[in-house]
Amino acid sequence: MTAPESEGTTLRRAVCPGSFDPITNGHLDIIGRAAKLYDVVHVAVMINQSKKGLFTVDERIELIREVTADLGNVEVEAFHGLLVDFCRQRDIPAIVKGLRAVSDFDYELQMAQMNIGLTGVETLFVPTNPTYSFLSSSLVKEVATWGGDVSHLLPPAVHTALVERLRRP
Repeated sequence: MTAPESEGTTLRRAVCPGSFDPITNGHLDIIGRAAKLYDVVHVAVMINQSKKGLFTVDERIELIREVTADLGNVEVEAFHGLLVDFCRQRDIPAIVKGLRAVSDFDYELQMAQMNIGLTGVETLFVPTNPTYSFLSSSLVKEVATWGGDVSHLLPPAVHTALVERLRRP
């Protein structure tokens, strides 16, 4: 129990959800900004049974823990099912999502409206740093697969893990 909780104060909690396969500097930017606004930021790594990820969920969790350790208020775990159920189970009232472009907003607005209608969980949209406005895990994996340099788009530990994974036959 932390000091604020022991004094009867509720910690401000939010969740940053995603597949994070792999986590990019764009993801880290959003998580880091959320970590400045909330007492605890939960990073929820989505389990999608129908998709084969490059990294296992456990590997993604470990990489995220490693690259967010310096923030001090980030908790990382897997989830499957409805994000609002994840939030309800952990008493998390807010979802933080980064928006790269208008096309992100169309989809994310629908999800936000559904989520608040289901359980009252709010969604806060954070504009992505323009440096990362084009960045996605899928694009990083594709460029890296063809030998392109993506080192500037990933934390060093993630870049190393990606290069090693792509070298495997």
